[in-house]
Amino acid sequence: MIVVGLGNVGDRYDGTFHNVGFLVADTLAARLSLSFKDAPALQGYLAEGNVGGKKIVIAKPKTFMNLSGECVKPLLAKFKGETDVLICYDDIDLPLGATRFREKGSAGTHNGMRNVTALCGELPRLRVGIGRPHEQEDLASYVLKKAGKDAKDKLIEAAEKAASAIEAYIAFGDRSKLERNLNEN
Repeated sequence: MIVVGLGNVGDRYDGTFHNVGFLVADTLAARLSLSFKDAPALQGYLAEGNVGGKKIVIAKPKTFMNLSGECVKPLLAKFKGETDVLICYDDIDLPLGATRFREKGSAGTHNGMRNVTALCGELPRLRVGIGRPHEQEDLASYVLKKAGKDAKDKLIEAAEKAASAIEAYIAFGDRSKLERNLNEN
């Protein structure tokens, strides 16, 4: 299985709403005792291992959000025999901390997912809700700001839920269980 968490690299972006995909990837890697290593040829960081005899690759693109597909495309080529792929990212159209799994669908307003879809086609996705900005707040400013304590706690809880559901899917291979576990809120 390939799990890709979308986000932006660098301390400036740590803890921002837009880096929820990285939070899911980091949480899953920690749960599986895997470490990320730089993979320059893939323009990302990879953590690889086995869960119950099944290979898992967790990736975090270094391309910055809007060019995420430039990491995902070569990643899919390198692991071309792997058919289970899951892209994790933030979604302003979901309430803060909500999780949703979909086999395919529109990228909506998410530029990172738009780039992935343009370069790789539609892929299964796990969206984590970050809520919407206030009416006076610019969307870009909102997604790139650091989450406050209450929001951060909800996002950490959502990342744990997502990582747990992904682990269960890897162990049992039942995508319907993944969908059920994530979509219950």
